[in-house]
Order: sequence, then C-alpha cells, then structure tokens
Amino acid sequence: GLVIDGRTLAYALEPTLEDKFLALAKQCRSVLCCRSTPLQKSMVVKLVRDKLKAMTLAIGDGANDVSMIQVADVGVGISGQEGMQAVMASDFAIPRFRHLEKLLLVHGHWCYSRLANMVLYFFYKN
Repeated sequence: GLVIDGRTLAYALEPTLEDKFLALAKQCRSVLCCRSTPLQKSMVVKLVRDKLKAMTLAIGDGANDVSMIQVADVGVGISGQEGMQAVMASDFAIPRFRHLEKLLLVHGHWCYSRLANMVLYFFYKN
C-alpha cells in the first residue's frame, strides 16, 4: 500500500512527477491520501481517470469531498454528521459506510444483467 500526505502529494502532482506517481500507485493494491485538500483529491481522481482510462469511483461524506465526487465517473455520498453536501453532489447515497459492499455487489450485478439483456434485445430487434 501507499500512504501519502498532503504536502508530499503537492509535489507528486506536479506535471514533471505525476507519471512517476501514477506508476508507483499502479504497483500498489491501495493508495491512501491523508491530510489532502479538496483540490488535491479531485486532481488524483482526474489523473487516474485521464491517464489510465479507467472508470473511477469516489466516496465522500462531507463538503470537502464534493469536488472529488463530481470529477469521478461514479460518486457515492455517505450521509453523516458533516452534512448533506456530498450526498447532494453524488450519484448514489448511502446512510452508512458499511452499506457500500451491498451497493457495489448487488447494484453492480443488476446493472450488468440489465445491460446484457438490453444488448440481446437490441440485436433481436435489429
């Protein structure tokens, strides 16, 4: 895993070092950015989305996560003590962090199933 704080992340997100940071992050199973600003959070999500051409998921529980949620392809807001700003900016809202597993597994399976049926029906009609 990679744990990086806000000060170090500011250096890692410079245009000359962002490719090296991304290469390092790709080798890790998880990357944790702690004590980072909302702008840094959104820049990390945008970097991964643009350079790796990957679908990104951002999970946030407060107003400081709104920019990160809006930059990601799919945003999940957790309604909690910090307010409802993240929930209002997200695609999906859950009441507790523990419901995330159910959201990803069940909703992801249903979405995949609906998409597969739609493709089959599309070929049938055309």
